[in-house]
Amino acid sequence: MDLSIIIVSYNTKEFLINCIKSITDTVKSVSCEIIVVDNSSSDETIKELSKLKTKIPNIKLIENKENQGFSKANNQGVKIAKGKYILFLNPDTVIHENTLQIMFEFMEENKKVGAATCKVLLPNGQIDDACHRGFPTPWNAFSHFTFISKAFPKTKVFGGYKLSYLDINTTHEIDACAGAFMMVRREAGEQINWWDEDYFWYGEDLDFCYRLKEKGWKVYYVSNTSILHYKGVSGGIKSVSKHLTTADEKTKEMAIKARFEAMRIFYKKHYKNKYPFFVNWLTLQGINLKNLYSSKFS
Repeated sequence: MDLSIIIVSYNTKEFLINCIKSITDTVKSVSCEIIVVDNSSSDETIKELSKLKTKIPNIKLIENKENQGFSKANNQGVKIAKGKYILFLNPDTVIHENTLQIMFEFMEENKKVGAATCKVLLPNGQIDDACHRGFPTPWNAFSHFTFISKAFPKTKVFGGYKLSYLDINTTHEIDACAGAFMMVRREAGEQINWWDEDYFWYGEDLDFCYRLKEKGWKVYYVSNTSILHYKGVSGGIKSVSKHLTTADEKTKEMAIKARFEAMRIFYKKHYKNKYPFFVNWLTLQGINLKNLYSSKFS
C-alpha cells in the first residue's frame, strides 16, 4: 500500500462524502486506502458512509462513541493504516487532479522530508496561511498579533509567523504545515510516536512538525499542486466558513477554548524553558487576553 488517507470527521457529512469522492475520482497510479475516524457525529455521517462503503470497498471506518479529539482520532487511524505514507486530511477538503500522485512522487524523491503539504487554497482563491507556517516563537507571535508583520511582510525579521517573506509559488522548506493536508513518511511519524494527545483540537499540527524538526526531518511546502479547503466547518469559528458550518454554539465555544488551550500547551512544552520568566509571563498573558477577546466577540 502506497498511501493511507486518514480523515477525522465530526458533523461534516456532506463535505466528507465530497472529499472521499474527490479522492477516488483523482487517484490513479497510487494505491491507497481511506480510513475515516468519526468522532461521534450526530448528522447521519455513519449512515451515509455505510452506503458509500458498498461502492468504495477500500474505506475503513472507526466509529467513536464520543468525541476523542483530533490527535487521538488520528492515532486510532494510524494503528490500522498499512501505507508507506500517511496522509492526514480534513473532511472539508477537495482533492485536485494529480495532487496525490505529485505529492507521493515528491516524498519518494526527497528522503529527508518527514512531512509535506501542497498549496492549500480557500474558496475565495487565497492561500490558507496555515499550510505555510513559521513556529510561533514569542517574537513571531508578537509581530503577528501587533500587525507589525502586515506592515513588513517581506522581511524575515517580522514575517516569521506566516513565513510571508518566502515565495508561495516555489517549493521550499517551511517550519510547519496544517493537519488539513499533511503527508507523512511512516518512519518519521513512528520516530515521534505520531500525534501528541495532550492536544484535543488545534495546535497539534504545529507540535507534530516541531517534533519532526527536532529529530532532523524536514517539512516541505510543494507549490505545484493544490487542494481546496473550506476550513473550519466542524468548529464554526472561522470567518471563511461561517456561512457553511452547522456547528452549534456549544461546539463553537468548545473550539475557541481548545484553540487557546492549544497555544498554552505548545508554549509550555517547547518554549517555557528557553525564555526568561518575564517573556513567559507576557506571552501567556497575551494568550489569555486574546482568548478573552475572542470569547467575548465570537
